[in-house]
Amino acid sequence: MKQQHSFFKRNGLVLTFMGLMLITLLGQTFTGWEEVNEERQQKGQLIFSFSEYLHSGHFIQATFENWESEFLQMGMYVLLTIFLFQKGSAESKSIDKFEEVDREPVIHPNAPWPVKKGGIILAIYKNSLSLAFLMLFFISFFLHAYGTMKDINEEGNKLVTYWQVFSENRFWFESFQNWQSEFLSVAAIVFLSIYLRQKGSPESKPVDAPHSETGK
Repeated sequence: MKQQHSFFKRNGLVLTFMGLMLITLLGQTFTGWEEVNEERQQKGQLIFSFSEYLHSGHFIQATFENWESEFLQMGMYVLLTIFLFQKGSAESKSIDKFEEVDREPVIHPNAPWPVKKGGIILAIYKNSLSLAFLMLFFISFFLHAYGTMKDINEEGNKLVTYWQVFSENRFWFESFQNWQSEFLSVAAIVFLSIYLRQKGSPESKPVDAPHSETGK
C-alpha cells in the first residue's frame, strides 16, 4: 500500500519558497514605500499612500525587473541544458550515455493527458516548461518597462511614452544588472557542483562520486 504523506510533506519545497517570496516581497514593499516617500518629500512632492504606492512605477518597476531576470535565467537554463554539457557537473546531462529525458514519450495509464492526446498538443507539451518560463519572462519584461515609464513620469523630470522607454539607458541598465547576476549564479552552480557536494540534495552528486562523473 502506498504510504500517505501530509500536505506539507508533499508540497514543502514549493510552500517554503512561496512563503519566503511573500515575506521578502512584503519587506521590499514597505521599505520601498518609505524610500520613495523620503525622496518625494525632499523634492517637495506629495507622498504616496500605501495603496497608491502599489500602483506606482517605483513598485512595479522594482518587482518585475527582478522577476524578469529570474524567469530569463530559468528559461535559458532549461533550453541550454538540452544540448550543452559540462563534464563533471551535477547540472548537466551525461556526455557519453543516453538520458531518460531524451526518449520519446510513451502512452501508459499514468501518462499526462497531453501524451495520450498526441499531435500538436503533445508537441507543445514536450516544450511546455521552456515555453512557460519564456512567456513569464516576456510578461515581466513588458511590465518592467511599464513600471519604468511610470516611475520616470512620476519623478517629474521628463515625460516618456511606453515605447520610448526601450530607448532609455535606465531601462536597459536595470535589466542588464539583473541578467548578469542570474547568469553568474547558474555558472556558479554548474561549476561548483563538479567539485563540491551537499549530502541529501538532488542538486548535488553523491558525496563519494568522482569529480569526472557527469549528471546526478
